[in-house]
Amino acid sequence: MKILRMIAVFAMVALCGAPIGLQSAAAQNAATPEALQAARDLVALLNKETLHQMVSRMTEQVWPVYERGLRTKQPNISDSVVAELRRELERIQLDYISAVMADAPVIYARHFSAAELRELLAFYHTPVGEKSLRELPQIGAEAMALIMPRLPQVRTQTMDAFTKILRQRGLEI
Repeated sequence: MKILRMIAVFAMVALCGAPIGLQSAAAQNAATPEALQAARDLVALLNKETLHQMVSRMTEQVWPVYERGLRTKQPNISDSVVAELRRELERIQLDYISAVMADAPVIYARHFSAAELRELLAFYHTPVGEKSLRELPQIGAEAMALIMPRLPQVRTQTMDAFTKILRQRGLEI
């Protein structure tokens, strides 16, 4: 479950990348139907181009741990079964991420106007936009690989620093 949450967070980070210089619309209470349709078009493009690649990259990061566990507990497991299980993991991740992303158009439409969403779509049809769709999953996977080993230390340091501030103010959690 922890891995699925990590993948979902990564998905949102990787799929929400936008070209620099675009101004987002003020947060709206309700998105217009036009903005919602443009957001659906954008998310469909992003999903089509990036979800499978993203899942593949994430699996590359987590699979060695799973495989090591499988081979430790079932030393006679065949390579073909291990490969089949890896494909199953990728399928499951893709299903979950696709389900998470089903709600993404509403979020995009709350933060961007229909015109801005059309600009994003236009950008992703340019050579740089197309390249970003290819490269962002790898960039995200590399960033996650960089962040994950350091996360426990960052969490500890953050809590220590925050606890110090609380104590200075005569407070505690």
